[in-house]
This record gives sequence, structure tokens and C-alpha cells, in this order.
Amino acid sequence: MDHNRPLILISNDDGFHYNGIRTLIQVAQRYGDVFVAAPAAHQSGKSSAITLDNPVRAHLVEKREGYTAYEISGTPADCVKLAISQLMADRQPDLVIAGINHGYNMGISSLYSGTMACIYEGIMHGVPSVAFSYGVFTRDADTDACIPLVEQVLQRVLEAGGLPQGVCLNVNIPPISADHPLKGLKVTISDLGRWVNEWEKRTHPMGGDYYWMTGEYEMVDEHDDRTDMYWLRRDYATVTPCHIDQTDHQSLGQIADLLL
Repeated sequence: MDHNRPLILISNDDGFHYNGIRTLIQVAQRYGDVFVAAPAAHQSGKSSAITLDNPVRAHLVEKREGYTAYEISGTPADCVKLAISQLMADRQPDLVIAGINHGYNMGISSLYSGTMACIYEGIMHGVPSVAFSYGVFTRDADTDACIPLVEQVLQRVLEAGGLPQGVCLNVNIPPISADHPLKGLKVTISDLGRWVNEWEKRTHPMGGDYYWMTGEYEMVDEHDDRTDMYWLRRDYATVTPCHIDQTDHQSLGQIADLLL
């Protein structure tokens, strides 16, 4: 590894063999040395889950000048934890990036996201962190369409020397095509909608009921032009600054008056 170049740690939740992470690796190698620690299997929806009851194994996939890649048997959060504390113990990353996720991590959906867990782990370790997600959910999604926007964000963050303390970035990119070119980038808040009709009840051919997760996303206010959903629906990419402090500082006094 060249210590004159930034060291970029990459992970995701779709798994090592999805197009999205391949695109992210391709772009990141233009800006620094790359260390990949990604799940060996699909791990979407794992949020910040960690593995407590099984050993986690790291399989070295490739190592060459400026590039190291591991497949990890655990969750996305496990991947970043293990990379920073063990696999990269001799040199800490300058930047953590996650994705490119196949499907949005917008609004409250980001709470369930393993992609977001990667960058939450990054900022918990004091490393500037950015997640990228693309609004096409299929495994063979052409995530190369995201390259110009990914380059723009990575270049700006690296040139600035990082991000505000404790802040990570959740970047969402709408489907891009000749008919729907990307119109630009907006800094937004997360839409605080909700999922409805979340479960479908089915009957097994051998008897007994079971449930399959489905659902539809319902915006709180589809006209609120501060939110990620509003702009994604209008062919803009969005970047939402996030942090892991879940304290509602504004209500501290009110809750003290209520309970003390």
C-alpha cells in the first residue's frame, strides 16, 4: 500500500459479487489504495446487527499492490468492525464507503440498511464515511451509470479532508437512462414516511399459514421539497447528512419536567 495515497475501505450489504460494489471499487481505485471487506452472502436488511453466537471468518480473495479484498462470513457491521480492528490494524482507513446498494436507502428505510451500518461503523471509529445507493433493485443493475456522481462526491470529500465530526453521508441516486438523465444533486432530509401493507399472508401447500414481507412506502407529505423522496422522484440524486447520536436534544428539558 502506498502511504502517499488515501486508504479507502469498501463494504456493502448485497455481498461481494454484486455489480454495485464492483463499480465502487473501480471508482475508488482512481483516488487511493483500496481495501475491501464485504459479506460473502447477501445481507440486506441486517441494519447494524453483529454476530455474537458464531465465529466470523475472513477469506482473502485477492491481494496486490494498492488492492486487498476479503470476503467476510458475517454481517455488514461485522465486516467494517473486523477490517478496522484486525485486518487493517497496521494502517487505519482514511475513508469508508459503502455500496453501491442495489435499491434505495432513502427515508426511514435507511434504519434497516446494512449499507448504512457500514458507514455508521466508520464514523464510530472516527473515519469519514459515505454510503451510495441506486434506485434499481435487480442484481444485474447497471451501476456504472452512477460513476460520475460517485466520482464527484468522493473527490469533494477527499479534497476537503473529510466530513464534520460524527457526520456520515447517505447518497441516493435515481435510475439513470437516456430518457431520465440525472438532473443534479440535492442536500436533503430523510422522508419520515412509513411502510404499509407490510405482510402478505399465505397458505403453504402442505398446510399451515406463513407470512411474506412485502409493503408499500407511504410519504408523510409528498409536496415537502426538503426530503430525499421528493427529489428522487424528480430525477435528482440526494445526499443526506446523518449521525449516530439518537438523542432528541430539543426535548431533554420537556422530558425532565415530565419525569423528574
